[in-house]
Amino acid sequence: MIRFQQNARPRTDTPSHLFAIGQTVRMKSHSGLAQKTAELFQIKSRLPVKDGSPQYRIRSEQETYERVTTEDNLEVADDPVVTDKPAI
Repeated sequence: MIRFQQNARPRTDTPSHLFAIGQTVRMKSHSGLAQKTAELFQIKSRLPVKDGSPQYRIRSEQETYERVTTEDNLEVADDPVVTDKPAI
């Protein structure tokens, strides 16, 4: 006989997003070499998980379109772009 708990929390197997909307990221290098001209992207929106990896809509200032990529292809940018707060 199977018994169910009345106040049991639902299981959440979906991974949470690591990056916030507005955060500056760069694409990981798949060749293992550092990219000399690593392009910076800004997180525009969070998308549902695909194949176990959260997805994001990202955009570069040099491009006129947005891209969709999974979290495992992104890393935090060393040089964050300030968008909202002026330096004091």
